[in-house]
Amino acid sequence: MVSIRDGIKKDLPALLELIKELAIYEHALSEVDNTLEKMEVDGFGEHPVFDFLVASEEDRVVGASVFYFRYSTWKGRRIYLEDLIVNEDFRGQGIGKMLLDATVEKARQRNCTGLMWQVLDWNEPAINFYKKYKVRFDEGWLNCHLDF
Repeated sequence: MVSIRDGIKKDLPALLELIKELAIYEHALSEVDNTLEKMEVDGFGEHPVFDFLVASEEDRVVGASVFYFRYSTWKGRRIYLEDLIVNEDFRGQGIGKMLLDATVEKARQRNCTGLMWQVLDWNEPAINFYKKYKVRFDEGWLNCHLDF
């Protein structure tokens, strides 16, 4: 049976493997240069910048929701859902829904006004999944990145 819980430091190796699995699916594994050491500092250091939930079956992490809090000058406190990942062997079992529902609940508990995230325009399975939530897909916005 799969359960959803807050991620802990011990989950970071499994989380990094899920991130790499997602990057392979998105044809971008070469862009992943994050490390366990960075994730430990960024998630559990003096000033954590991300949080995560995991879907686990017994002791195996099979999915994760990685998010952080952001501030919208128009909407106020919100959660930015960086990644919603389910191990390929466990897709189609409702785990993505469990993770997204738990992330929505986390946002409500922390008095957020909503969630936002991105989805690749060619990722039809993900787009169809999100449509079940009646999400609004923005048009006219371009993603901007300044990398260091």
